[in-house]
Order: sequence, then C-alpha cells, then structure tokens
Amino acid sequence: MPSTVAVTVPATTANIGPGFDCLGAAFTLYNRFHFTPFTPLSDSEPFQITVVGTESKRVNSGASNLVYRSYLKCYERIGISAPPVHIKINLGVPLSRGLGSSSTAIVGGIIGANTLAGSPLTKAEIARLANQIEGHPDNVVPALFGGAQLAVVTRGRLQVCHLTWHETVMPVVIIPEFELSTADARRVLPAQYSRADAIFNTAHIGLLLQGLATGNGDWISGGMSDRIHQPYRKKLIPGYDDVRRAAMKAGAWGLVISGAGPTLLALAPPDAADVVREAMETAWESQPFAAKAYCLKLDTQGAVSEAIG
Repeated sequence: MPSTVAVTVPATTANIGPGFDCLGAAFTLYNRFHFTPFTPLSDSEPFQITVVGTESKRVNSGASNLVYRSYLKCYERIGISAPPVHIKINLGVPLSRGLGSSSTAIVGGIIGANTLAGSPLTKAEIARLANQIEGHPDNVVPALFGGAQLAVVTRGRLQVCHLTWHETVMPVVIIPEFELSTADARRVLPAQYSRADAIFNTAHIGLLLQGLATGNGDWISGGMSDRIHQPYRKKLIPGYDDVRRAAMKAGAWGLVISGAGPTLLALAPPDAADVVREAMETAWESQPFAAKAYCLKLDTQGAVSEAIG
C-alpha cells in the first residue's frame, strides 16, 4: 500500500443547453485530495480531514464529508475494510456554484480508496459507483474521464459516450458569489412537459453535438437552445438576461446555465473569448453579488491519481 495517494479531479459543467442530466464536460479548474492511511489512537475516530483553499471553512470535516463517505463506499464495494485515513482537501472549485464540486468529492474519494486498495475497480466500475452516489451521471462522468461526455442510464446500465469538442470552442464562465443548490434548482422545474418541448430538445441536442464536434458556430448557437430547464432556472439567477445579452453582443455563440447554476457558461470562438469574458463581468456589475469571469479550456485527462511513497 502506498503511503499517500494524491488525486486531482477537474471541475465540470453539466446540463449543457438541451443536454439536461446527460451532457457534461470537464474544465481546467481542479480540486486536489491526498489520502494517507494512519494508525489511530485507541480513542480516536478512524479518519482525519483537513481542508485548505478558498471556502475551506465551509466544508464539513466530520463523518458526513462527501469525500470520506465516497471513500467508504468504494471499500464497501470492493468488500474489504477501509483503513483509517487522513484526507487533505485542497479546494480550487467553488462550492455549490454549478461546477461539479460534489462530483469532484465523489470521484476523488472513490479513486483515493481504489488506488490505496491496489486498483481492483476499473474506470467503468468507478463510473457506475460514482453515478449511484451522485444520482445522475452528467457531472461525475466527465470528472472521471475528462473531455466532453454523453452519459445515460439504459435499462439500469450506465452508458458513456466520449464526444468530440473542437479546439476552437472556448468555454467562458462567470461565477457569482452566491450559492444555488441542485435541490432548489430542481424544485422550480415542472412535473410534465409538452410533446413540442420534448421534440425541440431532442432536435437541438443533435445540433449542439455536431456544432461542438465541428466548431460550427451557427450550429452551436442554435443547439444551445433549451425548453426543459433553463427557462425555469434562469429566474433564480438575477443577472442571467443581462449577461446573456452582453455575451452574445461580444461575439459568443451562446450562453447557458452551468449545472444547476448560478455559474453561467458561454461558448465562443478563440478570438472573442476574452472580449466575452470582459463583457460578462461588466454586465454583472449591477447585481448585488460580486462575480468573476474566466476563460477556461477543456480538461482532457479527467481524474488523475498518483501514489506517493
């Protein structure tokens, strides 16, 4: 058993346009986790959790910590007892902002445990376990595999399809300094949809996937349209309409809610990305919450583990 396992997991965006609960991508923001087995004192708990980085004080360091719970779930799946462990969490992904922070915790916890145990689980088995913990695959799958991924559960079986993301498609995000939980974002969605809305989304996800694969801006612009979640969720993000107008005027192909929000994701050609970033920040200035925009890249590696010692 290695003395320490280091795991790096990328942030993700999910629900991209019409790709609700199935389409996600990994971006170049990261959470990092170190797992070090130790021998506890007789009266101590079988784990220690240290959290550093932005928002570290807001992370639960008790037994309900999601990284630790995922670590235990992995050992339960393997069928052996989990060794006492010290987990160090270095935060680089904002919490509850629609960038997959919970998925980094789940994937990080599983991979840390799996690596310490000698890697008995395959990546496909890790993906299935992560999906069971998270409840939907569109964040955990790209966090694990990297790139852009289409993930669906068919007859109880998780199917993962790697998608082509053209090098000229640049992601630009604006991250507001307030939280929006997935549960709150789901509560505003209707229980039923019309046939017209279902057909609309089916057609537009096909168009979006072709646009992402080819870099065709017209197809991306049309394909990012959605009738399933964004018309309802955008009301929870007060700056949505202003930021979208500014991004489009600055040259973006389209703008969507990242995950459950409140982060907003624009896709733009390379020569417009920085102008779009500045326009999004300027448009947000009238809102009561601060926000910061970033030009990111697609992460192509996904979660990476390294045995130390």
